[in-house]
Amino acid sequence: MTSPLLESRRELRKCAFQALMSLEFGTDIETACRFAYTHDREDTDVQLPAFLTELVSGVQAKKEELDKQITRHLKAGWTIERLTLVERNLLRLGVFEINSFDTPQLVAVNEAIELAKNFSDKKSARFVNGLLSQFVTEENEI
Repeated sequence: MTSPLLESRRELRKCAFQALMSLEFGTDIETACRFAYTHDREDTDVQLPAFLTELVSGVQAKKEELDKQITRHLKAGWTIERLTLVERNLLRLGVFEINSFDTPQLVAVNEAIELAKNFSDKKSARFVNGLLSQFVTEENEI
């Protein structure tokens, strides 16, 4: 069994994304994180990694603020509601990680793109790349 401290951040981001998707359909943070983290494991009685729970609880706590930040980068006529649930949650996760963790900005963008490739399609990955890249560029100009 892998120690929660040795888990790769890439895998934990994937779990965080899955937990965020679960939360869209009505569950609590602990249950969503636990299911996402343990669904393919034999031992389900494990300590959840802090990185995972901090990502999910942080995105949930700042969802409105994140949505406003994302909306500022959408093309005219687009709203956050028009995005797919996958894109919305990937963008929230990416913007939150850029703002709240010591993860290099380009790493956070790349990780969101990789998740988009795994859970959506190339068009979605390009969209996530474009929006998060605009966000990073704006942040660096401030």
